[in-house]
Amino acid sequence: MRGRWRPLLLALAVGTAGGALFNHFRMPLAWMIGSMLFTTAAAMAALPVAVPKPLRGTMITVLGIMLGSGFTPAIVAQMGGWTLTLSGLLVYIVAATVAGLLYLRRVAGYDPVTAYFTATPGGLNEMVLAGTAMGGDDRTISLVHALRVMLVVMVIPFWFQALGYYAPGQRRPLGPDLLAVPPADLLLLASCAVGYPVARALRIPAAQIVGPMLVSAAIHLAGLTEGKPPGALVAAAQVVVGASLGCRFAGVRLREVGRGAVVAAGGTALMLVLAVGFGSALNAATGFGMAGLILAFAPGGLAEMSLIALALGVDVAFVSTHHVVRILLIVTLAPAVFLLWRRWTARRSRGA
Repeated sequence: MRGRWRPLLLALAVGTAGGALFNHFRMPLAWMIGSMLFTTAAAMAALPVAVPKPLRGTMITVLGIMLGSGFTPAIVAQMGGWTLTLSGLLVYIVAATVAGLLYLRRVAGYDPVTAYFTATPGGLNEMVLAGTAMGGDDRTISLVHALRVMLVVMVIPFWFQALGYYAPGQRRPLGPDLLAVPPADLLLLASCAVGYPVARALRIPAAQIVGPMLVSAAIHLAGLTEGKPPGALVAAAQVVVGASLGCRFAGVRLREVGRGAVVAAGGTALMLVLAVGFGSALNAATGFGMAGLILAFAPGGLAEMSLIALALGVDVAFVSTHHVVRILLIVTLAPAVFLLWRRWTARRSRGA
């Protein structure tokens, strides 16, 4: 029993220490970034750290409930105006995938399968599974995707702070105090967890966060509650999510991480440049604001980008909706598009 619990307790202790240190210095997204960096260092130092999938899934569910609480009737009334930005998101996905594919093929020298499923801006687990089934290098795909998410999580908060979108003294609370939430609201919020098994049964991508988010949004829009998960629980979720990102590097050699980091940095820079470009164009057309548009298009995870939006006071519903749509598009379309691309290239080679 001690052997099973020790890696988890060590990961949580290291992650909490990192989050507390970053929070003390009022760093943006302190609990998640601090936890992620400290746990990564521990994993690379060969310390026995691990975060079990059930615990990460539970905390992802908490984040889903928190994201759903951001959907209000006023927000829903604005969603009709998101048509242009959601349409631009599809174009961005195509542009980012093509740019990433060319970069990984011509600069990094990846094989076509590995390059394609590494270039997709999202859907880490699904792209690893699909890429492996198609004959790609699963270790490379998962490593570069994980590094991309980590780089985006690290860069955007500090970049926003440098641009003036965020000031340390303007940090918003993660949520209400535990004792300030009525027990009836706590029970109602906890019941939103049923969204996960329902979404999983319906084969909805990212079911652990999307399912609870949809149920939470429904009960908030119905006026059943205005409650939000307690801030301490959201901070704990950040620590667990950050630690789980760091623990992905356990057992990975430093040389492999260094090589992957160089490749991931180039690909991430391409995607961020495209995100800023699309954000600028859509901001000129809609006036939604650069901060929200960059976060909505940034090639990071749904949970991570939504947490950044929460920490920086950006419309969480706007950001999370765009990332849900991005994940749905990538997971449903990317494998099919790859098969069509492979057939087309095979025909071209036969014709030559």
